[in-house]
Amino acid sequence: MKPVEPTELCPVGHAEVDRLRARLAALAAQEGLLDVAYRVVDSPLGPLLAAATEAGLVRVAFAREGHDAVLQSLADQISPRVLEAPARLDAVVRQLDAYFSGRLRRFDLALDWRLSKGFRRAVLEHLAADVGYGATATYADLARLSGSPGAVRAVGTACATNPIPLVVPCHRVVRSDGTAGGYRGGPEAKRLLLDLEGAA
Repeated sequence: MKPVEPTELCPVGHAEVDRLRARLAALAAQEGLLDVAYRVVDSPLGPLLAAATEAGLVRVAFAREGHDAVLQSLADQISPRVLEAPARLDAVVRQLDAYFSGRLRRFDLALDWRLSKGFRRAVLEHLAADVGYGATATYADLARLSGSPGAVRAVGTACATNPIPLVVPCHRVVRSDGTAGGYRGGPEAKRLLLDLEGAA
């Protein structure tokens, strides 16, 4: 006897799946059951995962980080109530598109900082506020801005673990000798972003 394919039992197209997913996300949000909404966005750097809570954007992840692993981490650190809900990330997608097309120089999004604490958070807040589009700063510069000039290595760790890259622009932090240094998205992504912004 020939096995029955699931699509033969319930033929559902992509549009119908998207509609059902949107309805599920809306119901979950309405009932207070959606703690982390996410969406995968196409970009010049490859697919980016963007995730948000009610407080704001909490995570941007590169494909090389493994989106499934990132989602599991969000479930472990924030809440297991994680759901793909693209509409909740519309503002993020609009601003990312504008940034990559050269029309946006400063993101204006609510941020949820809960994945960065203490000194790391202070470093990232200074980075977002003080190192503008097209500019770069060294790890030592950022340590001074953060009030701990001797904490260059800790600044490097803060940048390496930045949960909201691009929006919090750790790609603008370079080594004192002028070389690019590491980046969560990889060296090619860092170079692409610096070139996009016309940074040195």
